[in-house]
Amino acid sequence: MLDRLARHFYERLGVRYQLLFLATQGPAAMLVALGTVVLIGSYYDLAPGRLAIAGGIGAAFTGLAVLLAAIRSQPYLVKVVAWRQNPAPTDPETTAAWDAATNFPMRSFRRNALMINVIAVIPSTAAIVALIEQPWHAGFVIAAGCLAPATYATILNYSIAEILMRPAIQEIAAALPDDFQFERRGLPVRKRFLLSLPAVTGVTGMVVGALVTDGGGTGTLAATVAVSLVVGLGLSLEVTVLLSRAITDPIGRVRVAMARVRGGDYAFRLPPETSDELGQLFHDFNQMAAGLAEREQLREAFGTYLDKDIVRFILSDRYPREGVEIDVSILFCDVRDFTAFAERSAAPDVVAALNALFETVVPIISRHGGHVDKFLGDGMLAVFGAPEFFDDHADRAVAAACEIVRTVNRLDATLMVGAGVNSGRVVAGSIGGAGRLNFSVIGDAVNVAARVESATRQTGDDVLVTAATRDTLRRPVRLTSRGTVELKGKSRPVEVLTPLPPDRHGARLAGDGAAGAGEQLPVES
Repeated sequence: MLDRLARHFYERLGVRYQLLFLATQGPAAMLVALGTVVLIGSYYDLAPGRLAIAGGIGAAFTGLAVLLAAIRSQPYLVKVVAWRQNPAPTDPETTAAWDAATNFPMRSFRRNALMINVIAVIPSTAAIVALIEQPWHAGFVIAAGCLAPATYATILNYSIAEILMRPAIQEIAAALPDDFQFERRGLPVRKRFLLSLPAVTGVTGMVVGALVTDGGGTGTLAATVAVSLVVGLGLSLEVTVLLSRAITDPIGRVRVAMARVRGGDYAFRLPPETSDELGQLFHDFNQMAAGLAEREQLREAFGTYLDKDIVRFILSDRYPREGVEIDVSILFCDVRDFTAFAERSAAPDVVAALNALFETVVPIISRHGGHVDKFLGDGMLAVFGAPEFFDDHADRAVAAACEIVRTVNRLDATLMVGAGVNSGRVVAGSIGGAGRLNFSVIGDAVNVAARVESATRQTGDDVLVTAATRDTLRRPVRLTSRGTVELKGKSRPVEVLTPLPPDRHGARLAGDGAAGAGEQLPVES
């Protein structure tokens, strides 16, 4: 109820919302001051008129003290008001506003609590002493009698400030960056109990004393205050320790458990030892940890079956769901005479040979900035230039193709491969349906790369690249043309070329180094 009212006034009042602090805390403190004067006056059988005068003096000075405290606390709200008026606050401004809002009650309490109580208690005590016509030293007993109610009023106003700040805190917290640095500066739960329970028990003892003693003057008041404070502190201290430990210890255990989970220990559990809210908290934590463990397993499997770079791009949501058109280079790699190898080998040997092959090939692709789009049985399709853009994607693809065949096609190799490279425009994006998506590229350039790889069987070369790739290269590569070949699905023949080793003048084979962009590409026919 109080939170809903605070939210309502926060939305309606705007920057004038800070006036609500004075409008609520002032009357609350004045009401406590009036009640304190009435309570102490009852020990002296003070006449109603004089009691009203003393109560008015106490309430007036208390209101003045709260007003001064509100004025002194304005600097703490400057960052909160500035943040709310800023249409586009930065992360540091949001963090500073959150710090100002969450720590406003504590900072105001530390700065103003003593001042408020001094201004409220001393005039009230002096007024009561004068009106009851007691010697001056009776003021010490009366001031001691005001101690417990004054502490109660301070705690009450602290709690009111927390409730009133909550709408601002919720609004600011929603805009906090995930990596903001949290610092614990608020009033600890243990200290709240240590302040609240003795104050409540002390006031209760004084009220009971006033009801059962029927006056009694300064001596009775002194005895009642002493007994109330001693009994109140003695009994409440034990209860405070028990209650605070019952709350803070489980919270501390949850914090330790969260640190363990944050460090990757998803198997850590908190046994629910009670059937109350804290036991429910432990149970919910365990369910959360189990869910995170399952997610981590999925993430690891996701990273195993997909290129880890693609996983990061998908999770970052950097590519639009509708896909984009982009120029890339496609590398298609396929095993030579795989059918014959599979027919003469056992199934486990076939799988082991393919895994060994791709364990060699995939790191080469990654080293040159490409990513494996998919495995097609004994073939592999790799993309350079998407999702991470490179303007030298053709150079990277040709370099990777040359390194692959140079590494794999040894005399003692179990499997030999051929590679085809083509460059062109494709559509890149998350493609799929029915809850299953795969980041991939589609377009004619992909099909041509696969057909060019098949053409290596006709030309007898390990690597073939298209004229489109040659024209896209940014660094010199020695290429020799193999003429044109007919490719399935293409109405016109496509020129293909094969890279050559470096010549004696130092022109470099793709992948052996980089020359300046724009140099003449040496091509032999």
